[in-house]
Amino acid sequence: MEKSPFQFQHSYQELDEMFYTEQIPEKVSKPQLIVFNQGLAEELGIQVNQIDQQSLAGIFSGNTILDDAKPIAQAYAGHQFGSFTMLGDGRAILLGEHVTKDGKVVDIQLKGAGRTPYSRAGDGRATLGPMLREFIISEAMYALNIPTSRSLAVVVTGDQVYRERPLPGAILTRVASSHLRVGTFQYAQAFGEKNEIKELADYAISRHYPEI
Repeated sequence: MEKSPFQFQHSYQELDEMFYTEQIPEKVSKPQLIVFNQGLAEELGIQVNQIDQQSLAGIFSGNTILDDAKPIAQAYAGHQFGSFTMLGDGRAILLGEHVTKDGKVVDIQLKGAGRTPYSRAGDGRATLGPMLREFIISEAMYALNIPTSRSLAVVVTGDQVYRERPLPGAILTRVASSHLRVGTFQYAQAFGEKNEIKELADYAISRHYPEI
């Protein structure tokens, strides 16, 4: 296992197991780091200066499982094509919750990291164009002071992803205050009991509104 540049905790796994599934990212053939947000890394206190490019590519592709990572896919529900359905992270895997140098907590998630129990018929992968687009747009929104997720890195996988035509595969490392969704509560209401809904609400309050 690679020494971690993060300071991970895993409070989400303290919730009932209905809310997530442990999931190791699927390996890729030849990861290469092509974009890295050094400013964001410094802002969050992510220590990468002593890690070489090849090792970083392993970390941000999911090929390397960090010593303090506990990868999971999160469950949620919602409406798709007009019908309420079970959803979940079909191609995203949460590595952990990084505690920043000023004590804030942010999720570190790999998007395009492979299949999960929530993938249904999907391949769990992402293509380079959309991952670069999300990187650029999320950082542009941040610069405009619009609350959004942030983008830390993009890795090309060395594998082709088949959409309308073969396209280069990629994985985006996404940073967010959390990945709680309205759909997480919809999932708890539809598939859980009253105590799971309360547990989730208490978690959301403690994570995002500790002052109340």
